[in-house]
Amino acid sequence: MKVSAYFEELQSAYDAELDDLMTDSAGHDILAKRLQTKRSQVGQLLPMLECNPEMVAVAFHGGFSFANPAVMRDVAAQEPEDLPEWRTLLSSLSLEPWAADLARVVLKDAHGARFLVVTACLEFLRAATSADADATGMPQQPSGDRDSDDEDDADVDMDLEEAGADWLSEQGFDRKDRFSGDH
Repeated sequence: MKVSAYFEELQSAYDAELDDLMTDSAGHDILAKRLQTKRSQVGQLLPMLECNPEMVAVAFHGGFSFANPAVMRDVAAQEPEDLPEWRTLLSSLSLEPWAADLARVVLKDAHGARFLVVTACLEFLRAATSADADATGMPQQPSGDRDSDDEDDADVDMDLEEAGADWLSEQGFDRKDRFSGDH
């Protein structure tokens, strides 16, 4: 699926925001509790709709169902200035009753309709990424062969280590023996 640079960046921020809400400092899963709190604060968060939509969008997590994924894939490929109107998306998705209540609050804001388009797309992308990960049984990774990347990283690490040792030696420091365990 082609994802615009706008949604790629926003999706990363959205995923990070959700990850932050998932657990407390002791590692307990508290996502449901934190989402409930966020949902109760939506009216107070309206000023953030335009500048930090991902911070408010998490309140809608789990609130969308997508009847026409092709439409949402098209939205995901758009830059912000090309996004469709919220009312045109309504035939392609549905909202849980609690999310519909939140949407009514958000739509009172001048940026509310655009925010809902962005939020729907972020939820669609998260669901699509989760479905891809579930289908393969592995977490979604960027394209490319990670194993060969790890080998390349090891080579680079070794080269950097040798270059660092050479530089330190040139500065008058004794060269460490890599295998002595004194580093």
